[in-house]
Amino acid sequence: MPTALVTGAAGFIGSFVCRKLLEEGWRVIGLDCMSDYYDVALKARREDTLLAYENYRSVHDKVETPGLLMSLFEEEKPDAVIHLAAQAGVRYSIENPRSYLESNIVGTFELLEAARAYPPKHMLLASTSSAYGSNTDMPYQETVKADHQMSFYAATKKSTENMAHSYAHLFDLPITMFRFFTVYGPWGRPDMALFKFTKAILEDKPIDVYNYGDMKRDFTYVEDLVHAIRLLIDAVPVRPENGEVEEGDSLSPVAPYRVVNIGNNDAVQLVDFIEAIENATGKKAERNLMPMQAGDVPATWADASLLKRLTGYAPQTAVPEGVANFVRWYRQYYNA
Repeated sequence: MPTALVTGAAGFIGSFVCRKLLEEGWRVIGLDCMSDYYDVALKARREDTLLAYENYRSVHDKVETPGLLMSLFEEEKPDAVIHLAAQAGVRYSIENPRSYLESNIVGTFELLEAARAYPPKHMLLASTSSAYGSNTDMPYQETVKADHQMSFYAATKKSTENMAHSYAHLFDLPITMFRFFTVYGPWGRPDMALFKFTKAILEDKPIDVYNYGDMKRDFTYVEDLVHAIRLLIDAVPVRPENGEVEEGDSLSPVAPYRVVNIGNNDAVQLVDFIEAIENATGKKAERNLMPMQAGDVPATWADASLLKRLTGYAPQTAVPEGVANFVRWYRQYYNA
C-alpha cells in the first residue's frame, strides 16, 4: 500500500485528508503537535476518528523540531507528503509573529531538507489565498504577481512557496503548492467566522462583522477541498522541456513546481454567508458592525480553472448546503 505523510493531521483540513487516504487503503503517518492555539479537545476528537484505522500512525511533535522529519522520512519513505501543519490565522500573526516564523518557515525548511535526503514521488504544500495580498485583480489567477502580502501570516506562507520552488529546481523535487480560499465545514476551527458566528447566534450573543459587512470571500467546503487535494496527488508536475509552459499554467519554467488555487470559483458577500447561518440555525443574528481589521483584505475570489484543467474537478458545494452541514454538526457535537 502507498504511504503518505500528513502534517497537521489532527487539524481541520488534515483530519479530512487523512481519513480520505485511509479509506482508499493508504498507510498514513499523521504528524501533529496538538497546539493549544485552539481547543485541544477538538483536535483529540478528530484524531480519535483516525486512530480507528489500523493503518494510521500518530506522531505528536512539532514540524520544526530539528531532525524529526528527517527521521520520519528515513523510516517511512513516504510516497506522498501533504504538508498542512502551520500556525494559522491572520490576526494572531500580529500578536505572536515568532510562532509563525518557527512553524511555517522553519518547519517547512525541515520538511524540504528531509525530502532532499529521501525524495517522495510528490509533495503538496499548503499555501493561502492571503498570498495574493493587496492584489485587486479578481478572480485571482495563479500566474499573476503576488508580491504585497498584508499580514505576517501571508508573508510566511509566500516565503514557503519561494523556498519550495528553490528545492524543486535544485533537487528535482516535484512540488505542488495549493492556495486555500476560506475553507469551512464540520469539524472546523473555532477561530474562524462560521464557528464563531454559529456559536454566538445560538447563544443569543452579537457577532462582530468587519468592514461593516462589505466583505467577499470564496468560501470552499472542506470535502470539496480535500477531494481536490486527493486528485492533485496524482497530478505530478514535471520540469518542462526548454522552459516552455502552456498559457494559463503556473508550472515553473525551471522546476517541477506548480501553484494551484483550490476555491469555489465564486465570491460570496459576507452578509449572504451570515444569512445562510441564520437560515440554518433558525435565529437572527445581532450584528456588531466593525471597521476592517489590520492585515485583512476586503475580498478573495479564486480562478479555479487550472485545478479543473489538471484534475477535471471543480468544487461545487453551495454555501447554504455547506453551512447547514456545519450547523448540524455543531448542534450534535456541542449538544446545542
